[in-house]
Amino acid sequence: MIRKIFIASALLPAVIAFAQQYGGMWMPTELNEKEMKQLGMKISAKDIYNTEKPSIKDAVVQFDGGCTAEVISPKGLILTNHHCGYGEIQSHSTVENDLLTNGFWAKNMSGELPNPGVTVDFITDIKEVTSQILEGTKGLSGADLEDKINQNIQNYKASQKIESYQKIVVKSMYYGNKYYAYVIDTYKDIRLVGAPPSAIGKFGSDTDNWVFPRHTGDFSLFRIYAGKDNKPAEYSKDNVPFTPKHYLPISIKDKKEGDFTFVFGFPGRTTEYLPAIAVEKIMNETDPAMISVRDVALKTLNEKMRADDTTRIKYASKYARIANYWKKWIGEVEGLKKSRAVEKKKQYEQQLIAKNPAIKPTIEQLNRLYNEQAPYALNRAYYLELLRNAETLTLANIYLGYLQNAKDGRADAQYLNRLRSYLKSFYKDYDAQLDAQVTAKLLVLYGEKTPKEYLPSSFKNDFKSSNQDAILESMEWFSANSIITGRKALNGSTVYSDIDKVFSNQQALLEVLEKDPFITLVRDLKAVYSRTTDVNFAQYQTQIDALQKTFMAQQMETDKDRKFFPDANSTLRVAYGTIKGSDPRDGVKYNYQTHLKGVMEKYIPNDYEFNVPQKLISLYQNKNYGVYADKTGEVPVNFTATNHTTGGNSGSPVLDARGNLIGLNFDRQWEGTMSDINFDPRFSRNIMVDTKYILFIIDKFADSKWLIDEMKIVK
Repeated sequence: MIRKIFIASALLPAVIAFAQQYGGMWMPTELNEKEMKQLGMKISAKDIYNTEKPSIKDAVVQFDGGCTAEVISPKGLILTNHHCGYGEIQSHSTVENDLLTNGFWAKNMSGELPNPGVTVDFITDIKEVTSQILEGTKGLSGADLEDKINQNIQNYKASQKIESYQKIVVKSMYYGNKYYAYVIDTYKDIRLVGAPPSAIGKFGSDTDNWVFPRHTGDFSLFRIYAGKDNKPAEYSKDNVPFTPKHYLPISIKDKKEGDFTFVFGFPGRTTEYLPAIAVEKIMNETDPAMISVRDVALKTLNEKMRADDTTRIKYASKYARIANYWKKWIGEVEGLKKSRAVEKKKQYEQQLIAKNPAIKPTIEQLNRLYNEQAPYALNRAYYLELLRNAETLTLANIYLGYLQNAKDGRADAQYLNRLRSYLKSFYKDYDAQLDAQVTAKLLVLYGEKTPKEYLPSSFKNDFKSSNQDAILESMEWFSANSIITGRKALNGSTVYSDIDKVFSNQQALLEVLEKDPFITLVRDLKAVYSRTTDVNFAQYQTQIDALQKTFMAQQMETDKDRKFFPDANSTLRVAYGTIKGSDPRDGVKYNYQTHLKGVMEKYIPNDYEFNVPQKLISLYQNKNYGVYADKTGEVPVNFTATNHTTGGNSGSPVLDARGNLIGLNFDRQWEGTMSDINFDPRFSRNIMVDTKYILFIIDKFADSKWLIDEMKIVK
């Protein structure tokens, strides 16, 4: 009966299920144009991607290597998420001038704020280069195959003529069955133009993260600057606003359920074609392990951040980063169970085997390898999350790398400059006393969850204890006797007061670091992990990767009825679907659209998640909406659709049937976060900020009509 119900729901309406049964993150050079038009698209694939004339792809950029952004004016104005620009907003914030709390709006171009190190990338060309990259690889495996492919990639890059500001990136698709080359233009002068206060840009914060109904104005504005020739240039006061080949018109037309949409951006990573055994391990073992580590870290940070504004500002970006995937993994586990992902995968594998018996030994070998790798994968999950979330151990690991590089003669002036620069940035937002508590609690968790053969002897004696007070006391001693925490001085200075002076006598520094208690601890942890876990995990993973490539090829050769798209890998992709609400649980139904009145319904005065700025309250009370209200008389805030998205799609433009900007992608619905592994059209929804709300905030709330005047508004 369950299977019949699933099939029935997947077929209503039939055309949507047919187009989106497996989701899809399509390469812009290989769009599923026929199905896109069946769903309502009015433009052609060449309007989306074209190297011979301006197209929509010329308005889509990768923002600072992680998010997506889009050009929305002829003067290089770009739109991305508030959470994508959060680090830059934070870097310009102080306790006295708190842009996170108050927001920021440049009054003109001269007031726009530079952001050293931030870049945006335009994709100017995409070519399939499979034959060149796999040339001479027949019969090779393991390291020999990898070396030959890397050599071929370097040879291909060397054979291409590019500009000084360009680079070529070659990416593997379908687990190494195909390869594509991307020509990329990188712009380096990116300035902050506007950002709403966190009470708008981060409204709902952690409580609402990954869930719907949502009422978040998750957007920020930057501008690309270029040299006077419109080409990329390092930051200079003489640079001018960039003139794009194409920018996106912004629609403020009303939306209705069933309208066609597509998302254009840089999704980070999906694994849609894994065998059932791999999904089972993620669902039951590795995701729960990572969740448990971040749960401890977040609770400890949250206590201090709620009590102290300085800590709140200092740790705001880091807390959000830790919480983001913590909550996502929780939803992913529940979604995989609810969508019966493992059972569906097993059924599909049996269907493939029935058509092609050669797939059976592939599945059997994958099952064996994943089961044998499992204990190493679990320890790896705990170990990596320990080092990521205990900042003092992260620091110790960095200094340990410096020690090794110095011994090997690799700590030259360029390396030391980069290291000092990184450490200055790190210490700016580091609280040694607070992190001592986080580190202590995570070490206790690691000791409890890790088999004794994977622990150093000193660790077993000192940390595998349920006595939190004793561990905290031990951490206090570690911290007081450590130079890396800033408690101990060298050359009359600490890493907080003058890191350049600390590094001025390298020999003395190296001698102190060699005996630093945190570095000793990390060295011991790392040595045991490398010997017992890392090498074994890697050996199994090499075999798994080779078999996954075979399995992928077998799926594509065997299932002729299925249209395949490559897993996301931070390259430019198009996902499409329709505006749609959801009914994720029994008795629960979500409309596709939320409105400003919902913000007011959630409003809790002075709450860190649900406070509302007084000006927004006044605009609501006076119904001062201008042209931004929809047919209900309210301003629409967020909406959902069936587009297949993931991390990296944050900030992606959401476009209508004619290529006009109608929304800004920023999240997924919690019940569908398993779509990275198993897209299910019943639950998978992406969440977007409505362009009407974005323009309403810029115009009515921020009084920044000068920015609206730059844009092309479609009414």
